[in-house]
Amino acid sequence: MILIVTINPLLERRITYNTIKIGTINRGGKIELKAGGKGINVSRQLNNLGIDNLALTFAGGTCGREFKDVLHHEGIKSVLIHTEAKTREALILIDEPGASITSCFGMNSDITQKEADEFRIKLEKMIPNYEMVILSGSSPCKETDSIFPAAIECANKHDKVIICDTYGNHLSDCFAAAPTIIHNNIDEIEKSLNIKLQNDEDKINFLASLYTKNIKQAYLTDGAKPFFASNFDYRFKIVPPSVKTIDSTGSGDAFTAGIAYGWHNDLVFEDALKTAVALGAANASVFDVCDVKINDFEELKTSVIINPIGKKMKVIDVKPQ
Repeated sequence: MILIVTINPLLERRITYNTIKIGTINRGGKIELKAGGKGINVSRQLNNLGIDNLALTFAGGTCGREFKDVLHHEGIKSVLIHTEAKTREALILIDEPGASITSCFGMNSDITQKEADEFRIKLEKMIPNYEMVILSGSSPCKETDSIFPAAIECANKHDKVIICDTYGNHLSDCFAAAPTIIHNNIDEIEKSLNIKLQNDEDKINFLASLYTKNIKQAYLTDGAKPFFASNFDYRFKIVPPSVKTIDSTGSGDAFTAGIAYGWHNDLVFEDALKTAVALGAANASVFDVCDVKINDFEELKTSVIINPIGKKMKVIDVKPQ
């Protein structure tokens, strides 16, 4: 079973219209509540892939109660740490015929130090009981910045696979703690670490630097553009399949779910990578976030191009003949 940790969850109020007119009154919209936050998206996607998982997150206030109900309705198993501050929320306006979406996010929740400590202690007790831990999403405030680095140290102590997909002030501490796998987009890396990855050489050298920190796999995605990844000291340039983008929200989370799916099912690196890329592309082609079914992305896997850079990996067939 996989443990998915989100410390900045989100309650989405999604309103879908046949037509939206900016600057005037719009009526007759279909209102739907959705649970969000990067880790919650990963959990939803893993559910669709048939992978048992549990979401650990914060919840508070009236929005927190609604958030809890939505998790239950979506079939997302969860453990919630209560906060005095309400769960953050967002308003998502969807113009379905125009295939456009407008997202308005509220402020992050103010988590107290006591609540952050309670979360960290709970997490450290849970980690030994799971095969894999996914740390996903941003940290809402300075009081929660130490949660992910502490979780990585705990997971390494218990020899657990840990996937880290986060950004912000705590990212350098997360890298220093040496998660097994990291996933970031280029913009997150540049802003979080105050560096520039302007060309292919910069990105390849950055991947090499992560390997010296004992990070086994790294994925530096860049939306629909070609991107770079590493598996130990092997490097790759990947070209995603071309799709008509409707809404790319959650595509990075679908990608992370694909990497977890590959590890859970003992897929070879390239097969797991193709699964992750195809999931991200399929997610971008629809409005729903991380609700991709297996039949929706299998064909896209055949269009993923993986080019080794430098030395090439050897795949040995050990199946009985």
